[in-house]
Amino acid sequence: MKKKYIKIISGKFKNIHIKTINNKLLRPTLINTRKILFNWLNKYIKNKICLDCFSGSGILGIECLSNNAKYVILLEKNYKIFNNIKKNINNIKKTNYKIININSLIWLKKKNNIIFDIIFLDPPYKMINLLNKCIKIIENNNLIKKNSLIYIETNKKNKNIKIPKKWKIYKKKKNNSNKFYLFIKYK
Repeated sequence: MKKKYIKIISGKFKNIHIKTINNKLLRPTLINTRKILFNWLNKYIKNKICLDCFSGSGILGIECLSNNAKYVILLEKNYKIFNNIKKNINNIKKTNYKIININSLIWLKKKNNIIFDIIFLDPPYKMINLLNKCIKIIENNNLIKKNSLIYIETNKKNKNIKIPKKWKIYKKKKNNSNKFYLFIKYK
């Protein structure tokens, strides 16, 4: 498979390029979107526990590591993509992470007794039901606490996202094809 490169845009690994596999299943978060997102998150990431569901290229989790997150868990079910993320993180010589080759829904249901400060939800756009199931499990299994942040990226056409009442929009933005939100849990 042909490889492409994505640039880390913030933190101590800024401007380092990571490899990503050319795969129709991958849709890495665009650089302009990541710049906005990590400007939003910059003051929150340090010493936080982060979860990157549907990791894909792994760029969101790697940006967290670059910005001094305490610990990052990355979930990716595709084995080739999972191995690529693993190689990229090994190349930047970080140890405060765990990458798991698993379906995100299955992992979230396990009640792993971890409470996250920041969660990234960026599933395949056509799978709005998958996004809604993850949101429900995260809330029902108490995987977040008061003031935790939840990033959701979706296709602009998706209008049926079911957000719990305890989550409030903290920041939101859209571009030509995508919407992205940062929610905060208030209660």
